[in-house]
Amino acid sequence: MVQPSRRRLIKGAAAAVGALSVAPGLLAQAAPVRIGYAISRTGPWTPGAQVSQEPNYLLWAEQANAAGGLSVKGAKRPIELISSDDRSEMETCVRSYEKLMGSDKVDLILPPWGSNANFAIAPLANRFGYPMLAPTALSRKLIDMNLPFFFSLLQQPDRMMNALVDLLVANGAKTVAIVYMDDLFGLENFAALNNALKNTSIQVVERKSYPLGVKDLSPVLRGIKDLNPDAFIGITYPPDTILASKQAKEVGLNPKFFYASVGTAFQLYKNVMTPAGAEGVLGMGSWNSKTSAGAKAYFDAHTRKFGGKEPDRWASGHCWAGLEILQAAVGQVGLDRKAIREYVAKTTHKTLIGDVKFTGSENTATPGSVGQWQNGEFEVVWPQSIATAKLHPAKPAWK
Repeated sequence: MVQPSRRRLIKGAAAAVGALSVAPGLLAQAAPVRIGYAISRTGPWTPGAQVSQEPNYLLWAEQANAAGGLSVKGAKRPIELISSDDRSEMETCVRSYEKLMGSDKVDLILPPWGSNANFAIAPLANRFGYPMLAPTALSRKLIDMNLPFFFSLLQQPDRMMNALVDLLVANGAKTVAIVYMDDLFGLENFAALNNALKNTSIQVVERKSYPLGVKDLSPVLRGIKDLNPDAFIGITYPPDTILASKQAKEVGLNPKFFYASVGTAFQLYKNVMTPAGAEGVLGMGSWNSKTSAGAKAYFDAHTRKFGGKEPDRWASGHCWAGLEILQAAVGQVGLDRKAIREYVAKTTHKTLIGDVKFTGSENTATPGSVGQWQNGEFEVVWPQSIATAKLHPAKPAWK
């Protein structure tokens, strides 16, 4: 069995800020709620995991403990996080969760990062009877497994790609070139994109896959530049999103619509490309601090805690929404995991990203969406019903 490389005990707001003084009596008397997870701190999954998930787990535990602990049917108990590095390795991830749910018998679990890891862990969590509210699983196949204890917060590939294609059609795109990651995330989104495009007159002038860990996309991008498409779509992981953007700039690929995800909605993207360089770039995103009062409070708290590091404008919001839902469930029904599962499945949840309602494993209340960098903020631009700004329909030149 893989032993946790680091055991995080958060009792009080956080050990670093000495928040045990907030409610010492309550924390001293009550047994902790033990919550386990494995997450990527090393390896290729790390950029996404350390933006969209683990910082939110830490902030949530800190805030709950600062308020005297997690309410368990009205009784406050401190949160104890038990975590380890899955090293971006599927086998390590699986063994870590087997230990947490099997021999460690933690009270609750929080999910790993990414579609592949969730695909591996969801059946395991279902077998052990642990509710799993996943903020970074984008897989229709996983939804279709109909696992009663698994809930996916993200909008699924068909919803996201339909929103993107709707945007392109509404704004006159005639041709598109596509590159995509050759894994579960990339293949499912690519298939959903192709299905959405079939119902339009948009011509696909190029389709190219690439492997995990790609170091050079410039030959593909030069070829796409020669085809002069109206739109470029990259179904990419964060490192590849930045690679494709930087190399598109280098080779002079600057179509009217430039879409890349995952990673476009990250502060890192804006920092690396510079705000001016990111201007007009599209990607997966569905919220920002303008979305709701709760979103603004969360955004500000996250940015303060992590020294100016902002949550991303896509899965971080879903991650926080999942934690809000879990906290509300425990407050209502306690730590009976079957009762938590029933509460999650049957309730319309009020969250920072809006209403969340599950049909089976899928969040069917949140529409597919598209975001765009505008003046240093990643705005929701499509559909108009949840937009925080109007679409800029022509990307400016790279800067």
